[in-house]
Amino acid sequence: MVTREDMESFLIRMDLDYEEVDDGMWLVRNRNGGPPFVVHYSPPLLLLRMKVMDLPTSEGSAELYRTLLELNATDVVHGAYGIEEDELILSDTLELETLDFLELQASVESMQLAASGHLEQIRTLSGADAGPVSRAEVEG
Repeated sequence: MVTREDMESFLIRMDLDYEEVDDGMWLVRNRNGGPPFVVHYSPPLLLLRMKVMDLPTSEGSAELYRTLLELNATDVVHGAYGIEEDELILSDTLELETLDFLELQASVESMQLAASGHLEQIRTLSGADAGPVSRAEVEG
């Protein structure tokens, strides 16, 4: 089973900036930019979570939710979009028992690619400004 020390080693190998914000929980930033994400070592699982944006408060969001479900089915290789409180998140759950470096790397890269590739479309459908996401918005 992958240990906490193995996880830190994996983050270093992926050349990611990270800080341990709680016991077994890291805030991770890609050196090339992109939204930060949280990695939570919670045996027997490893949880990855990225805040994409705050959800709109309007009721007319059926097209947004339909698009998110379609993206989950067709375009998100690892993980899925979901809603937590009033936030749109991208998350993935991996089993520590069989986790290896390449599986973690594929999951992280898939989430980063999905977030960057879908953000403009998602923000447009939500009625939000399609401009850059603020640091406070992604770390929220």
